[in-house]
Amino acid sequence: MARNPVFRYFALLLAALVLAGCAAQRAYREGNDLIAHDQVEEALLKYREAVAADPTNAMYKLTYLHARDAATVRLLEQGDRDLAAGKLKEAQQSYQRVLAFAPANERARAGVRRVEGARRQDLGLAAAAEAMAKKDYDTARAKLDDILAERPDHPGALALMDKVKDATAVPPAEAGLAAVYRKPISLEFRDAPLRQVFEVIARHSGLNFVFDKDVRSDARTSIFLRDSTVEAAVYYLLMTNQLERQVMDRNTILIYPNNQAKVKEYQELAVKTFYLAYAEAKSVAASLKPILKSRDIVVDEKLNLVIVRDSPDAIKLAARMVTLLDVPEPEVMLDVEVMEVQRSRITELGVAWPNSLSLAPLSSRDGRVITLDELRALNGSTIGVAGVSATLNARNDDGDSNVLANPRIRVRNKEKANVVIGEKLPIITTTVSPGVGGFASESVTYADVGLTLNVEPTIHLDNEVAIKISLEVSNVIDSMSTKSGSTVYRIGKRSAATLLQLKDGENQVLAGLIRNEDRKSGRKLPLLGDVPLLGRLFGSTNDSSDKTEIVLSITPHLVRNIVRPPSDATIFAAGTDASFRNRPEVTASVPAAVPASRPVPAPVPRGPAGAAGAPQPAAVPEVPVSQMPAPNAADVK
Repeated sequence: MARNPVFRYFALLLAALVLAGCAAQRAYREGNDLIAHDQVEEALLKYREAVAADPTNAMYKLTYLHARDAATVRLLEQGDRDLAAGKLKEAQQSYQRVLAFAPANERARAGVRRVEGARRQDLGLAAAAEAMAKKDYDTARAKLDDILAERPDHPGALALMDKVKDATAVPPAEAGLAAVYRKPISLEFRDAPLRQVFEVIARHSGLNFVFDKDVRSDARTSIFLRDSTVEAAVYYLLMTNQLERQVMDRNTILIYPNNQAKVKEYQELAVKTFYLAYAEAKSVAASLKPILKSRDIVVDEKLNLVIVRDSPDAIKLAARMVTLLDVPEPEVMLDVEVMEVQRSRITELGVAWPNSLSLAPLSSRDGRVITLDELRALNGSTIGVAGVSATLNARNDDGDSNVLANPRIRVRNKEKANVVIGEKLPIITTTVSPGVGGFASESVTYADVGLTLNVEPTIHLDNEVAIKISLEVSNVIDSMSTKSGSTVYRIGKRSAATLLQLKDGENQVLAGLIRNEDRKSGRKLPLLGDVPLLGRLFGSTNDSSDKTEIVLSITPHLVRNIVRPPSDATIFAAGTDASFRNRPEVTASVPAAVPASRPVPAPVPRGPAGAAGAPQPAAVPEVPVSQMPAPNAADVK
């Protein structure tokens, strides 16, 4: 009676375990079916049921973890793609699906916050665009600042901010002069006062000219221009009279002598930071220094940028040079195939007769050592014979082996690439310290044994690649031990080096690294082994033949070649040694007629400035252009 309750208990426990196992297996199968139909959330619930029903089953738990991690990664990546594409609703759904089965996933929570922020940013961008349309630039700028403070790389906000800056930017003084500089003008002055010529240009263009105190007041000049521009007239007057200019505002120009002291005093400097994408900052700076002749060039290798401080004209020249230098490096993909073909043959045929016969007295029956007296009684029954054996050899071994390596290497222009396929062989060196009681120490060095390939491509503009190739194949021939117990190896080596010139996609096969080794050895009885044909019965021969060949196939595929800039970008004016200002481009224009109501004063000779008793210019009535005297005529159109 006592056993019956216990039996019932174990029976119920066993039944519960069986039912739990069936439930776990059923839930596991249902979870697999749901995963196949992309019902991730329901599948994970079924896997959880299986794990809860059978906690000791490692497969259920491992499948659950793998399915949860795979679904998390896939949904998060999908959400990130939808968010980048502006699909906010789809992105939020992906993040919410992750949070449904992984509520603590921080990346999914951050994704939901990013979606909410993107919606706020879209509303702010719409409000900024509306304010921009109403020309309320302050409100638009404030809205855009809020968006960029939350997301600095927002493309729509950045584009609209550029428009706001363009609309509210104060045009620089040089830009204000652009329209005036393009006005047509014709001048004819012969040995006229310089300041009077500038006065004529000022009346015609509306510009103001201010002269430095060191500009000579008695300077005279001659200029003859037809159908030119105001910019060209000012440029030629400054160049021919060793003068320089400084733009003060939109219609005022300061004229000063072109000497080192005055240039240092008046010339404004600008600072420009060039962020380089491809070129190295050090190489770009090294190219700019000899051309700009500027000492104020700073290199930041960590950020890969170059800072230049110089005149605005020099900055413009530097910008054009950086555009030519900061180009992506050409790259080539080298498809290399190295094959080692090895064939060996061993032939062993004949009878290996004993080469020695040893006779030795048998030991005594009781195991004692044989004495000299007992040696006298030696006979055929007390002498043993050893080494009487013969072996019949008939063997022919053939072996073929192919070792294939097919690496694909992507290399930049004029950069080295190294491929090693093999193993490192340890070489132990024993060092014994001198003196009495010296101790021995061992050191281990490693030698590369196998295949070593070095390539260095040079990419040319015509889609050709020059490849410097170095191939080395090494193998262990044999090893030996030294007296100190160290092991040394004899290593065979075959190498080849060449320079190839291949087109894009052209294949080249390099072969001929062949090693042939034939060995013949034999053991035979004297005289009997030399008998023709029958000598095979009295000797054995061993013939071996080893042949190894290395074949290298290489094919270059251009990933990116050197981009040749247009011809107009490779040559441009760079001013003179004294100034980087370029000569103005003068285009033919229709002469502008000057109304008769705006007469031009005739040039009047003046004495040196400040000279004692110098004649002062008399008041000259303004006359029309057609009534001006011919010798010193000033024709302004």
